[in-house]
Amino acid sequence: QVQLVESGGGLVQAGGSLRLSCVASGRTFSSYVMGWFRQAPGKDREFVAAIRWSGSSTYYADSVKGRFTISRDNAKNTVYLQMNSLKPEDTAVYYCAADPSRDSLLRGRFIDYWGQGTQVTVSS
Repeated sequence: QVQLVESGGGLVQAGGSLRLSCVASGRTFSSYVMGWFRQAPGKDREFVAAIRWSGSSTYYADSVKGRFTISRDNAKNTVYLQMNSLKPEDTAVYYCAADPSRDSLLRGRFIDYWGQGTQVTVSS
C-alpha cells in the first residue's frame, strides 16, 4: 500500500520557520517527482515546490522562491520542505504528492499519489 505521510505543520508567527516532512512508502519512488502543494480556505490547491528523487532538479512557485527549500533524503524515503520567512498568506493545508511525470505534477493534474495534508498557520 502506497503511503505519503506528512508531518511538521503547526502554528508559527510571521517571519518564523517550519520544516515539513513527507515519508513515502509502499513502492519504489526512484523514477518519481515529489512535490508539495497547498490549499488555503476558499482557494484552489496550488503548486509550491517539487524535486526529483534522482538528480538535482528542483522547481518552485514564484510566491515561495527564496523562502522555501525542497530537499530529499533517499535513505529515509523522505522529502522535506523548509519554509523560512513565513507570511500569513502561507497559511494553508500542505500536501505531499508523487507522480512519474514532471509536467503532471507541476500542473497538479492526474497525480498518482497524495498525502493527507498537514496544517500550517502563520499568525501576523
